[in-house]
Amino acid sequence: MGKVENTFNKIVELETVRHLFFDGMTLMFGGFGGVGTPPKLVDTLLDSSVKNLTLIGNDAGFPTIGIGKVVCAGKVNKLIASHIGSNPVAGKMMTDNKMDVEFSPQGTLAERIRAGGVGLGGILVDVGITSDIVTKNKQILTSNGKDYILETALTADLSIVFAKKADPYGNLIFDKSARNTNPLVAMAGTNTIVEVEEFVPLGHLDPEEIVVPGVYVDYMVQSEGVNWTWVWEETYGT
Repeated sequence: MGKVENTFNKIVELETVRHLFFDGMTLMFGGFGGVGTPPKLVDTLLDSSVKNLTLIGNDAGFPTIGIGKVVCAGKVNKLIASHIGSNPVAGKMMTDNKMDVEFSPQGTLAERIRAGGVGLGGILVDVGITSDIVTKNKQILTSNGKDYILETALTADLSIVFAKKADPYGNLIFDKSARNTNPLVAMAGTNTIVEVEEFVPLGHLDPEEIVVPGVYVDYMVQSEGVNWTWVWEETYGT
C-alpha cells in the first residue's frame, strides 16, 4: 500500500475540529448500543465544557459505553432516539425531568435522518397513528384516503461517525454491524467528522464497496480504538 496523501486536507488533528462542538448545538451520532459510535469524538465531548446538547441517534448507549457517557455527564438537554432502555441513568433523567426524550420508532428515526440528509422536509408514516402519545403535537395528513403522521426530517449542526476505512476524499466503508446508522448520520450534518480506524490511499477502495461517498465528509481524525469495555466482556470475561 502506498503513502496516504492528505490530498483534500480532510485528514486533521483533533484540535482542528474542537471548535465545531459548542453549547446548545444539535449533535447527531452513529452507533447502536455503542457499536459504531466514535470513541475519540465522544471523549472530546466529555473533556470539553460543551453542554445543553440536543442529541439525535439510535439510543442512549450504556452508562459507560458510547454516547451514554455524554448523557450520564449531564450534558444533554434533549435526546431524540428509538429507545433508552440500555441506559438506566438516561431513564432516571427522563423521569426526573432533567432530560427531554423524544421517542421515534427505529425505522421512522432512520427515515427522518435520511430525509434530512437528502433535503426532504419530512416523511409520511402510519406507525402509531392510533396512539395519542405518538401523534401528540404532530400533524396528520390524508393521502389517497389514508391518514398519515407527518414526521419531520432531522438534521444536525454536527454529525459524528465511526468508519473502518477511509481514503483522503472521505469515501467510507464500515466494519460489519458497526455500519448501522452511520451512513445516514454522515449525510445529515451541516458538518460531518469521521473517526477512522485506517486510512488508505486514494484509489485503494473498490468503488463497489464504498458505502458513504466523500462528498458528505468534511473532516476525518485518526481513531485510537474503542476505549470502553463491552457489556458482554463484563458479563463473560472475554
